[in-house]
Amino acid sequence: MKPWRVLAVFILAMVLLLFPLSAEAAKSSSSRFAGYKQMSNADFSGQTLIREEFTKVKLDKANFSNADLRGAVFNSAYLEKANLHGADFTNGIAYLVDFRDADLSDAIFTDTMLLYSTFDNVDITGTDFTNAVLDGPELKKLCARASGVNSKTGVSTRESLECS
Repeated sequence: MKPWRVLAVFILAMVLLLFPLSAEAAKSSSSRFAGYKQMSNADFSGQTLIREEFTKVKLDKANFSNADLRGAVFNSAYLEKANLHGADFTNGIAYLVDFRDADLSDAIFTDTMLLYSTFDNVDITGTDFTNAVLDGPELKKLCARASGVNSKTGVSTRESLECS
């Protein structure tokens, strides 16, 4: 992991420890997608889901194509074979998320935290990962299959992942 990424993760952790969300802020967040729900094949395509939370949800084969997921949180979610083609997940968080066999092509993951998530056999053609925070082994997996240029940002996938 690049030193600036380690520093960014450390700073984020310190901010969250020193300035936790107030009970009022936590209460105002959405919880309609939380709690061991089975939502396989759900269709969220083209929807505005800004800052939504998907916690402990099974979303295999769900369709998030072209959805606005800016600032969304996926925590302990299962997105095997999900379609996120063209989705904007800028400033999002995906913690302990299984993206196995998912279509992430032409999506935007700029400034997104993707820690402890798995990306086995994903399509990342044209995906923009600029300033995304990934675990080292997952970054290597993604660099091995990185190709294309994002249609909205004009950034190449390899360049956004800082692949050597």
